[in-house]
Amino acid sequence: MTADDSFGRIDDDDYPAYTMGRAAEILGTTPSFLRALGDARLITPLRSKGGHRRYSRYQLRIAARARELVDQGTPVEAACRIIILEDQLEEAQRINAETHRTPRGPYPTTAT
Repeated sequence: MTADDSFGRIDDDDYPAYTMGRAAEILGTTPSFLRALGDARLITPLRSKGGHRRYSRYQLRIAARARELVDQGTPVEAACRIIILEDQLEEAQRINAETHRTPRGPYPTTAT
């Protein structure tokens, strides 16, 4: 990867730019918390060539939401399940909204 390639990814929310240590520092948590989120399959960090976990900004936002719930007293496993269910609900609502926006049947209806 060249410097130009890296520069083009600065705004990419899915680019795994953060090491585990830096991600934990940003979130104000520990690496073990991030590992627990991975064990619960809430986030799956990418691995560097050396096998080190790398996190994206998108994954950090999800981890931050999990941390909010844990800070409120929710167990990690339950927090992960809540976030997964919230995500599934949001996706179902998006699909439902799209379905209701498209015309029904093979021919568009016309006003008379």
